[in-house]
Amino acid sequence: AGSGISGVSGAAARAISVALAQTGKPYVWGAEGPNSFDCSGLLHYSAAAAGVRIPRIANDQYRQLPKVNPSQIRPGDLIFPESSFKNGVAGHVIMYIGNGRCIAASRSGVPIGQVPLPRSYRAARWT
Repeated sequence: AGSGISGVSGAAARAISVALAQTGKPYVWGAEGPNSFDCSGLLHYSAAAAGVRIPRIANDQYRQLPKVNPSQIRPGDLIFPESSFKNGVAGHVIMYIGNGRCIAASRSGVPIGQVPLPRSYRAARWT
């Protein structure tokens, strides 16, 4: 299953494909799918579908996964917007899908969908 994103293969392509397939589903805090998701639940679910176990909570994903310099991100990487950090704790995570776009489960009332790559962020890689 390809993601339709050029230059992406393997687990990252599978996870992107699974995450994009959730477009339009509702954001529900604490939800892990398959009918609704919160931000980290969506990425945990997508990575699992690609055969990789990552932490469930956004801050654990940030703390436990290898960091990536923002200038070196690639599709599939986890993006933690600087604006989501409170006292050093990551409160939100999205997945980079390429071409300056990310897939996100943003907040209640906003269905899962694509958002622009934030201007300022930290990144981690799980693949």
